[in-house]
Amino acid sequence: MNRVCLVGRLTAKPELRYTGSNVPYTRFSLAVNRTFNNAQGERQADFINIVVWRRQAENVANYLDKGSQVSIEGRIQTGSYTAQDGSKRYTTDVVADNVQFLDTKRQAEARTNNQSPYDYQDAPAPMNDVDVDNDPFADFGDNVSIDDNFLE
Repeated sequence: MNRVCLVGRLTAKPELRYTGSNVPYTRFSLAVNRTFNNAQGERQADFINIVVWRRQAENVANYLDKGSQVSIEGRIQTGSYTAQDGSKRYTTDVVADNVQFLDTKRQAEARTNNQSPYDYQDAPAPMNDVDVDNDPFADFGDNVSIDDNFLE
């Protein structure tokens, strides 16, 4: 079985290209954090080459940018070619079957504008006009017991 699942961030804006038979595709590199720290206590990342085809390639090129967080499902594909100097080169790519955008539009726009995506300027104002004198639960009793198994 050849299945890969990755979550990471794009290292550059993906560029849409077309094959000779006019099939759209895009290639990009995905930075995926390792699950452990190195000897200096720093988190390292692997940079994995991704290839996306057809309509999904168009969506990736149109809506993602450097730093966008995505989830990739696909398969590993290896290949080789002869370089101009005559040496044989080997390639390893992940061919994506499914690309999920994990950033919200607001987070992506904030990243583009170098702002914090967690700016709460659009959050609703706190409710300061609560009338504590007319508490509907004032005569309810001293203790309220909620059983965790209530819904079982």
